[in-house]
Formats: sequence, C-alpha cells, structure tokens
Amino acid sequence: MQRRIPPGLVILLVALACSLAVFAVARMRSHGRSLEDWAARLPHEGAILLYLDVEGLRRMGVLEWLALSRLGEEPEYRAFVEQTGFDARQDLRQALVGFHPEGNFFLLRGRFDWEALRRFVERNGGSCYNSFCRVAGSLPERRISYFPLRPDVMALAVSRDSSAAERLQLRGRGVQFAWIPQAPVWAAIPSRRLASARELPAGTRLFAEALAETERLVFALYPAGDRLELRLEVSCSSAEQAGAVLRQLRGLTEALRELIARENKRPNPRDLSGVLTAGVFEQRGNRVLGTWPLGRPFLESLAAGSM
Repeated sequence: MQRRIPPGLVILLVALACSLAVFAVARMRSHGRSLEDWAARLPHEGAILLYLDVEGLRRMGVLEWLALSRLGEEPEYRAFVEQTGFDARQDLRQALVGFHPEGNFFLLRGRFDWEALRRFVERNGGSCYNSFCRVAGSLPERRISYFPLRPDVMALAVSRDSSAAERLQLRGRGVQFAWIPQAPVWAAIPSRRLASARELPAGTRLFAEALAETERLVFALYPAGDRLELRLEVSCSSAEQAGAVLRQLRGLTEALRELIARENKRPNPRDLSGVLTAGVFEQRGNRVLGTWPLGRPFLESLAAGSM
C-alpha cells in the first residue's frame, strides 16, 4: 500500500522551495551590484583602486571641478559621443577603476546603448562575439575589451591582453573590503606603490616617502560645508609603527610651514602649500588618520589645470 505524504509536509516543502527560489533570484539580482562585489572582481594585488560616485558628485555640484568636465573639449571624445550616444558627463553614474601593472580595469555603472557600442567597435576594426567586444586602442599596449556585467554595468579593461576584461567575470575569493569608506570619491593605494616617489611634486614627495613602509593608504573625499575634506587612513603593522608615522607626518607638516615662513610667504590656498600645511593627524591603535581641507580656490585651480 502506497503511503500518502501528509498535506502539512507538502505545504512545508512548497514553502521551502518558494523560499529558495526567492533567495536565488535575490542573489542573481544583486550580482554585480554592490561595491564590495565590484572590488572583489578587480585584480587587486599591487593595484591602486579609485572610486567615483559621479552621480553623487553631480548632485553636489562639484563635478565641474574634475577633469571629467573637460572631456567635451576633446575632438576624439566628441566623435565617440556622436557615434555611441554615451556621454560620461551625463550618462555615467559610478566608476571603480583598478590601476594594475597588467592593465587598467573598469567597472562602470550608467546608461549604455549596447548595440550602438557594438557598431562603434566594428566600425573601428574591432569585433564582438556574443556580448564580449574587443577593439584596438591608440597604442599597442592599449587593447580594449568589455562586456555587460549587467544591463547598466560595463566591465572594461585596457591592457596588452585583448581579452583582459574576462578577469572581471568572477569574484576573487577570500578578499575582504571592510575598509571601503562611505565617500563619493576614494582611492586605496598599496604603500609599496609609493616606494619610488621621484615623479611626485616636491611638496608631496617627503609625505609619500614617510608612508612607503606602511601597509595600505586609503584617501577619501567628503563634503564639508562649502568645501571638501580629504581624509587619509594609514594602516600600519603595529601601534609602534603608527606612532612613528604620526610623528613623521606632523614633523613634515611643521617643517613645511617653517620653510614657507622663512621665505616670507604664506601658504597659498590655491596650491598644495595651502593644503599640506593645514593637515591635522591623530593615531588610533595601528591606524593613523589625517585630514586636509580642500577649499574652493584650490579646487578651481585644480579644475583649471594650473596646479
């Protein structure tokens, strides 16, 4: 005699199946949405990460202070906009970029006309297979590849490898990003990238050298009234190392103030002398925190390219 399944158990199994389905759909919909998910996709070993909440900056009214506002002046960019309908100044919402020794990797959220982008690639000698596209850049080491991670998210790479964007399809395992700040602009820099600071401006070279032996630097830009505020978090291997870094940063700031005073000058709010001399630092365990005010004169000078 065949045993019947109790009605209560049937209802329980159906409810469980529905719950699993809802959970699976939620996971699929969240695929590629969170900033932590994005960061886990980028090659991160030795990479500088840069994040821009372009939509947030647009709302804050400070987008014109960034180089993005001058894109329209470039004839190549104007041609790109005309052919694809994508204008980063209006259509880009968020960007996370990884500057890696093997190339530059981008995750971009915005409004994309994928078919127009495909036609642009093919008109310029590139090709698309399914949704993965490749096209040559202006230099041999600038081969461009991209694919839609989501309808509103582009995964793009610029590298010698014409298929480099494939690296953005999967998340890296065991990578934690608890340090990501809630800021419209931030950059995470492995300290070893500061080991060679010769190309930096003289005013910042000593600061970079003081930070070169730490573990990680995270710079973040926050709105603060009628100006912006640049904050630094330095992760050190110990509280002792953090104390040494704190003393160096304070000492360098004071030395810069004295140097400017000896020349009978004052820190200029339109250049780095005004920013660096206003730095304030504190220690919290094995971390060092720094703050620099970025007033409108400095940002306007930066946007004008007169730095």
